[in-house]
Amino acid sequence: MRPSIITLRRVPRGLNRRIAGVTTAIFLRSYSTEQPALVAHKLPPRQLPPSRPPRSRTEVALASDSKPTSLVEYALTTADALANWARQGSLWPLSFGLACCAIEMMHLSMPRYDNDRHGIIFRASPRQADVMIVAGTVTNKMGPALRVCYDQMPEPRWVISMGSCANGGGYYHYSYSVVRGVDRLVPVDVFVPGCPPTAEALQYAIFQLQRKIRRSKVTRMWYRK
Repeated sequence: MRPSIITLRRVPRGLNRRIAGVTTAIFLRSYSTEQPALVAHKLPPRQLPPSRPPRSRTEVALASDSKPTSLVEYALTTADALANWARQGSLWPLSFGLACCAIEMMHLSMPRYDNDRHGIIFRASPRQADVMIVAGTVTNKMGPALRVCYDQMPEPRWVISMGSCANGGGYYHYSYSVVRGVDRLVPVDVFVPGCPPTAEALQYAIFQLQRKIRRSKVTRMWYRK
């Protein structure tokens, strides 16, 4: 490394240095004329952790694949299958349209989708219905009436929340008069997103509800009441 001396006649104040009546400024610039030597560092090889012995896998059958092991379990499983088959094939929803989502719910019952082929028949009375499809915005004024209709439905009963307004308030989430989710009033089984959701989305929600009904244990739920 060697310094280079630069002599200037006029330099900024503070950098002046007077030598024998001559105004000079000395700037030291560090540079090197030698090329840097490239040194190849030899890194040690990567040490891999020791391999672990393979773990023994235990195959566990799914609940749907498990077969009954006794006569009592076979009878209960058969009874559950028959009851669930009858319930999933005869869903009677309550006509509870509150807003624009009800148009898509009506669309599902039209000939294009033919919801009647699944045994789904809309009823006007909650005492004859077992599924409540909350289609639309639920206001604080409508909340008590919705709960009364739900309490009048016989057991077993299910609820489908259709649309963003019923799920969590939607566009009116911060409104003073809108319930921020129908699950604050009644227990919800299936949520259908969208604003508004299509008729295909509602039909898929019904399929998911039927799937949930197929997994329920009717004969082993009585002791929870």
